[in-house]
Amino acid sequence: MVADTAPTEQAERDARALHEDGHPISPAEIAIGVIIGRTSEFFDFFVYAIASVLVFPKHVFPQFDPLTGTLWSFAIFALAFFARPVGTVIFTAIDRAYGRGAKLTIALFLLGGSTAAIAFLPGYDSIGLGAAALLALFRMGQGVALGGSWDGLASLLAINAPAGKRGWYAMIPQLGAPLGLIVASLLFTFLISALPAQDFLDWGWRYPFFVAFAINVVALFARLRIVVTPEYERSFQHRDLEPAPMMETLRSNWKVIAAGAFAPLASFAMFHMVTVFPLSWVFLFTDETPARFLLIEAIAAFVGVLAIIASGLLADRVGRRTMLGFTAAAIAAFSGFAPQLLGAGEAGEAAFMLLGFALLGLSFGQSSGALSSDFQPRHRYTGSAFTSDLAWLFGAGFAPMVALWLSSEFGLIAAGGYLLSGAIGTLVALWLNRELARNIG
Repeated sequence: MVADTAPTEQAERDARALHEDGHPISPAEIAIGVIIGRTSEFFDFFVYAIASVLVFPKHVFPQFDPLTGTLWSFAIFALAFFARPVGTVIFTAIDRAYGRGAKLTIALFLLGGSTAAIAFLPGYDSIGLGAAALLALFRMGQGVALGGSWDGLASLLAINAPAGKRGWYAMIPQLGAPLGLIVASLLFTFLISALPAQDFLDWGWRYPFFVAFAINVVALFARLRIVVTPEYERSFQHRDLEPAPMMETLRSNWKVIAAGAFAPLASFAMFHMVTVFPLSWVFLFTDETPARFLLIEAIAAFVGVLAIIASGLLADRVGRRTMLGFTAAAIAAFSGFAPQLLGAGEAGEAAFMLLGFALLGLSFGQSSGALSSDFQPRHRYTGSAFTSDLAWLFGAGFAPMVALWLSSEFGLIAAGGYLLSGAIGTLVALWLNRELARNIG
């Protein structure tokens, strides 16, 4: 046991050493730690998502036509969302037994290790169906690790938010998504542009997965230096942000978990409709080059950053519930016409991405942790983590696969119908749960 925990203990000691001078950690440092952590996780996410479109259909599923291969690739993509709740259960037990620092270290090394392992993935030509089996195993490893990477800092930020600033503090963790997409998109754009197509498919695509491992190490240290300090260990305990038994949490808070899983459906469905799905549609059904579209995606993601920041300002003026309801209605309207823009040439693609990311930023900026204050204090930490897992599973896990299949069978308007279902789910959840409405208003 000593040998197994030695790296974890050393990482914690190194993080603690940064605070031997006794200076307190400012809220800005917490925010930076949260943003770095989330950017790292979403960089991993988007590196895999982009490869699911550009690489894995040819590398792992060359026996199928491009559309079928991409659908199989998206099916494996979804496995991580099933594995996340399992990871939360496993790492909650580790957290209770060995502490938040050990949990975070193990989870992020598992995430980085699973991601780096994909860089060595042999293809179908080498090991046949074993390539798909290994990819599925590594993808589930990523999902388990993501379930364990919950550090409670986002909840701590929300709980400590000054009066009238809850929307502003809620949007801070969400900035990691567009930032991670910008870095991943630009890295793939560079590799696609700099390498011949065959070199990219043979070995060039592997480099972003190595980069993801390095970023994970940096993110681990950035988060550890906050969560293992005595000051914030006391804050977690004082605010009841301590792990509780999973079954006990489910029994006593299942209504809050259910509401929290369905309230952000609109923004989470929208998330994949403007990130992963359009890349697959453009790559399969248009003459647009991947490099150009990835550049458009990076620019649109920057618009998303600005929109997330704006969501914080607006939510503090009109209320988070109003923001969630308004943006869900706007997404419903968007679903009726915008997906068809992907079939309207380069100008239509750019319009879809820019408008979509602006709307996504306003919605996604307020979609996380809306129910954290509804949990019983003892179950807030574990309940928030599990609710986030379920929200991603129901709202985003199947979105690329379902949207691509629907649009290939029935046209782009059918993908809009899928997005509309997410918007309706959010509006229904907000309408049914009056307690939710009062607490996040």
